[in-house]
This record gives sequence, structure tokens and C-alpha cells, in this order.
Amino acid sequence: MNEIILQGIGFVGVALFIVSYQIKSNRTLFILQLSGCIAFCIQFFLMGAFTGAISLIINIVRNVLLIKANEWKWARSKITMCIIILLLIAVTVFTWAGAESLLPLASVAVTTVGYWTHNGQKIRLSQLFGSPCYLIYDVIVHSWGGVVSESVAIISILVSIHRFGWKELAKETS
Repeated sequence: MNEIILQGIGFVGVALFIVSYQIKSNRTLFILQLSGCIAFCIQFFLMGAFTGAISLIINIVRNVLLIKANEWKWARSKITMCIIILLLIAVTVFTWAGAESLLPLASVAVTTVGYWTHNGQKIRLSQLFGSPCYLIYDVIVHSWGGVVSESVAIISILVSIHRFGWKELAKETS
């Protein structure tokens, strides 16, 4: 596949993630991140970065569950969260490509725990750990849109903390 098109798919994901971090509503943040994940998932599959791609599929499922959590009470449970993390571990073992395979696992697992709190402050804190993990993975697999996305994500998270206030984010529950 043409390298420009392949990298362009990642830059579509970049745009979606940048917008997501400037939204106060967790629901809208999840929807935009879901769309960005789809773009990066496609890019990773086309690049042969299967641990990252399948971890993002799990990330997408997780975000759908979080969006529907008010309707599907089972989706909010800690058991569901644990199943997602166990699935991530299984995917990592199945797609093992070396130590770099631990990076998507760490990123998606820690943000899953953060997202299950339904607390904007804890969500952003978990993303401040998860984004550097995927940033390193992106460098290793040469996803330049991913590198930009995670770099901008870290900056955007910090901007959202400044913009909304750390204490105000702690009160957020929707």
C-alpha cells in the first residue's frame, strides 16, 4: 500500500483524538476516541502491527461499553473491566512480537481502569500514563500519525486539565 495513504490514515486518527481531549463530556470524548481508534486500528493492521491493532479493537469495544453503561448496567461492572483486561493479556500473548507488545497492553489496561472510574480527573491521569506507552509503540512500528497523536494527546490532556480545572474534572461523572 502507498506509504502516503497508509500514514494518512493515521493522521485522520490524529484529528479525531485532538478534538476529543477538548471535550468536557466523557460520552463525547469516548465517541471521538472510538473513531480515532478505528482509524489507527486500520493503519496498524495494514502495517502488520497486530498487537497494537487488536488492542485497539478491544479499546473500541471498551469505549462502546462505556458509552452504553447507563443502559447496560452489566457494562459498568468491575467484572466487565477485568474481562477486558484479561482479553488484552490474551491478545498480547497471541500476537507477541517482542517486548514492544507490552506497550499497547499497558496503555489500554491502565486507561480501562481509569475510564471505569467515570471520573474526568482519573480518566485524564490514566491517559497521561497510557499515551506515552503508545507513543513508544508508534515509534517502534513507524506510525508517524500515532507519534503525533500521542504527543498531541499528552499536550491536549494537560490543556484540558488547565482549561477545566483539576478539581472540576474530579466532580465530572457523565
